[in-house]
Amino acid sequence: MDSTGNWYKPGQVYLEKDVILPYVPNVDLCDYKCVSETQSKRSTLLFFRGRLKRNAGGKIRSKLVTELQSIEDIIIEEGSAGAKGKVAAQTGMRKSLFCLNPAGDTPSSARLFDAIVSGCIPVIISDELELPFEGILDYSKIALFVSSTDAVQPGWLVKYLRGIDAQRVREMQSNLLKYSRHFLYSSPAQPLGPEDLTWRMIAGKLVNIKLHIQRSRRVVRESRSVCTCECRVGNTTRML
Repeated sequence: MDSTGNWYKPGQVYLEKDVILPYVPNVDLCDYKCVSETQSKRSTLLFFRGRLKRNAGGKIRSKLVTELQSIEDIIIEEGSAGAKGKVAAQTGMRKSLFCLNPAGDTPSSARLFDAIVSGCIPVIISDELELPFEGILDYSKIALFVSSTDAVQPGWLVKYLRGIDAQRVREMQSNLLKYSRHFLYSSPAQPLGPEDLTWRMIAGKLVNIKLHIQRSRRVVRESRSVCTCECRVGNTTRML
């Protein structure tokens, strides 16, 4: 990934061999005690703080702002990095049930991992997003995935979020507490932390790469085409 918007550069990045890493969260972990204390204070339905105008796939942000900004229990606000920005984002996420995660200049952003460690259910609106450790982690247990087409339809997203029953919200919040450990870098590294999961993903991909290498050495010219990492679809995630 890079910050220029050229996320996948032809000939450089293939998920058959490369590993997607999570950003370092910009906010503090909301642990079991924190979640318990903030549970009754989560009065905001949907929260977003960040740059409201972006390039490339992030252009959907301006459309979402137009659609959502005037709704009473939804907070959409301009924000930037820095100490004050961190406090504002952390406070807002801890008061919200759902956190909006639209694409930015690249399909991913640190905001997703901020939401996870804040106990705020991510609402992911990014049609080309690839997620860290997918195949090991089941993101459907902690996040909602919404297509860009649906998200900008008048009234659709708000109706969808209000229609999610309280039991499912509680289950996803509980899962967020369990999943947070997978995105918290530490020294020394902890079992099932991001460092551990990175090596597990690499081990799985190494087996696949070795398979392609071994096949390329023994397939004769008249046989079926030899497929290497370079000829496979770039954004296909393999389950381990």
